[in-house]
Amino acid sequence: MSDTEKSGIIAKMIGPKKRWRAYKARVAELPENYRAAVEAIERHLMHFVPTDGDANASMFEDLADLFEQAAVNGTPIREVVGQDPTEFVKEFAENYSDGGYVPARARRQLTDSIERATGEQAGTEG
Repeated sequence: MSDTEKSGIIAKMIGPKKRWRAYKARVAELPENYRAAVEAIERHLMHFVPTDGDANASMFEDLADLFEQAAVNGTPIREVVGQDPTEFVKEFAENYSDGGYVPARARRQLTDSIERATGEQAGTEG
């Protein structure tokens, strides 16, 4: 294997990892309720939306962009995800993959997580 081939393989392995760490650092900087919503969406996407490494990196970077802007502008989480978070995630993911099967339990878990992030279970959005 030539040095060029080795270099290409290493770049393919390290590139997505670097992007993932950068994405996670951005999410960590979000206000708590926005971070909770992003993490709920992230879990859902990781389990049920098949994509490749580059598509995953772009998808999560765009998710961070969306919620960073929402936080800066004071846009409520519900205004970002709507009343049906599973529909939001489905539409969001369609930009990056052919979708995937999402069981009812997972859809309920995502909806519950967004409700907690928006404070709807407690009565106020944080």
